[in-house]
Amino acid sequence: MSKNEKIELILRRTVDIHNKETLLKKLNSGKKLIVKFGADPSRPDLHLGHTVPLRALKILQELGHDIVFVIGDFTAMIGDPTGKSKTRPSLSFEETRKNGETYFKQISKILDPEKIRIVYNSEWLEKMSFEDVIKLTGKYTVARILERDDFKNRFNNNVSIGIHEFLYPLMQGYDSVALHADIEVGGTDQTFNLLVGRELQRDYNQEPQDVMCFPLLVGLDGKEKMSKSLGNYIGVDESPEKMYEKAMRIPDDVLLDYFKLTTDLDMKDIEKLMSEDILMAHRKYAEEIIKMYHGEEFIVQAEERYNTVAKGGIPEDIEIFEIKENLLGNGMLLIDLLNLSNIVSSKSEGRRIIEQNGISVNKIKENDVNKLITTTNFNNGELIIQKGKKQFKKIILIK
Repeated sequence: MSKNEKIELILRRTVDIHNKETLLKKLNSGKKLIVKFGADPSRPDLHLGHTVPLRALKILQELGHDIVFVIGDFTAMIGDPTGKSKTRPSLSFEETRKNGETYFKQISKILDPEKIRIVYNSEWLEKMSFEDVIKLTGKYTVARILERDDFKNRFNNNVSIGIHEFLYPLMQGYDSVALHADIEVGGTDQTFNLLVGRELQRDYNQEPQDVMCFPLLVGLDGKEKMSKSLGNYIGVDESPEKMYEKAMRIPDDVLLDYFKLTTDLDMKDIEKLMSEDILMAHRKYAEEIIKMYHGEEFIVQAEERYNTVAKGGIPEDIEIFEIKENLLGNGMLLIDLLNLSNIVSSKSEGRRIIEQNGISVNKIKENDVNKLITTTNFNNGELIIQKGKKQFKKIILIK
């Protein structure tokens, strides 16, 4: 693509731009721009929703601009209140650094890691004196801060707001001042914070950054935004098999958005394919994301596994858990075995799934929460447990 075509592709994916006129002027100036992207290290696992702005950064990187990846190790010790109905737990400095490293490793699947400048906002924020902080807070009013939806809703519903939370958007905005950012990229849920950066730059006699806001990708439930906490996500680091299976579960009415926001495929071809064969369109999407994040050579294996499971079979390459025969004793409750083998995260989850007919042992549904698993349940020392339609685990009995 030409430079103009690449710029047009970025603009087409945005929901809002502040300010489009000056943004285009900057992009066509020939100047190497400082493009800021902030990452909250309290959520180190990337999913496809995160890749929407990252893919715009990739294009800006190809155009020769300086991508500055800001790991908010200092701000994470406050905890970003964006979209939260209550005060968010803070992280330790060590946790933020560890998570930040994990985050960077994953974005390297999208961006050229050799051409990214990594900075931690503790480099400038922890050096600020109390006097500096007072001066910073003096540049914004409580009324302006309460314009943010999450703060407004909590205030109106008499839900407590810590004063330290008011500092978060100011600190994130000050990152733009410290970096002399020309452009900042983020999701629509960060719009308020990004615009604070523009205003603070004016206060510090800098040219305000232009802001590009990108849409939030809807999750696999077709309702809420993609989120790991909601379990409706496709992770960038997930196996090809999981990616394929989850891609086939994307609701038909949002599949086009997945293609548009997370791939570079021609939309006219995709719209034609979706109108002719929606199942093949899902398969096409599954193949594309596997190719992007793992490699084309993993597509066939993932597809074969999906087809096996879809037909009611048990795939060959399933996870194995070994249990000693003496630990099994005279019998172990199925709930305890599910929890021990990490098929479920807790005994209460195991009980719930068993009661909902979501567990099969050797292809037989088990809805008895008091079911005992003994050595007689093992065939040649092996037992297959299936959770739902897609998750399998082989339990191997050892002496």
